[in-house]
Amino acid sequence: MAKPFVNDRGFIKCPCRRCLNNASHQLEDLESHIFRNGFMFGYNQWIHHGEPATGNAGTTVAGPSGGIHERDEMFDVLDDIISEDADEDAVGGPSSNDQYDDLFAALRSELYPGVSSFSSLNFLVKLMHLKVLNKWTNKSFDELLKLLKLAFPKIDLVESHYEAKKLMTKMGLGYSSIHVCKNDCALFWKENSLKYTCPVCSESRWKLQSGKRSGKNVPHKVLRYFPVGPRLKRLFATSKTAKLMRWHSTGKSKDNDVMRHPVDGKSWQEFDKRHPQFADDVRNV
Repeated sequence: MAKPFVNDRGFIKCPCRRCLNNASHQLEDLESHIFRNGFMFGYNQWIHHGEPATGNAGTTVAGPSGGIHERDEMFDVLDDIISEDADEDAVGGPSSNDQYDDLFAALRSELYPGVSSFSSLNFLVKLMHLKVLNKWTNKSFDELLKLLKLAFPKIDLVESHYEAKKLMTKMGLGYSSIHVCKNDCALFWKENSLKYTCPVCSESRWKLQSGKRSGKNVPHKVLRYFPVGPRLKRLFATSKTAKLMRWHSTGKSKDNDVMRHPVDGKSWQEFDKRHPQFADDVRNV
């Protein structure tokens, strides 16, 4: 019955007690998931597997700790991330999702007892977004978390910015830290990664106290690099943004005299002529 409802990559939501219809797998993996973990509680109408929804079916994630609203946007985010990783690694069985246990725990957890419209994970992501937009320091973020926990003792939230960052990294939202010379001469990267002094001006890589390096190595400057590859993979992993990433091929103007996107320009067209193999795959950007 569920076979016609797999997505274009051959994945379908898994109703085992661990995945709770949050993660997607290939059909052949569903049987082993359900056999090992058991079938999720309360999933009586198979709304994700072909049965029409009636009444309040599907409005909540059923389970022993259920109650989180299924329309929480983080369900789709994690579903896309896990589907992409499973497709790439071709690893079956429950063990392939171990790295996402903390994320699912935060997703299934109510932010506060009785608040089912906001998961702990969703609130944390929005809080981190505000931190970036308003340029909060890590210390101010820690102080805000302490205040929230003091005002709402039962709130389910991480203890510090460090813990929040570790959780975000599992969603592919991490970055690489690269030390920089205090005079901006060079990066301590690749062939310079193990050097203690700048290869150009010979300045120390580390901050000094009384002319000596302190017990803990603290760099003068740090460059936070967001790798392009993983972010492009995330854009293509999400169905909504994947469609937009291919728009330059599927939605370009058919009128040669109208330019509404760089793809209609002469430079783009000349690039396609010079690199036909690259241009053949619409996912190349």
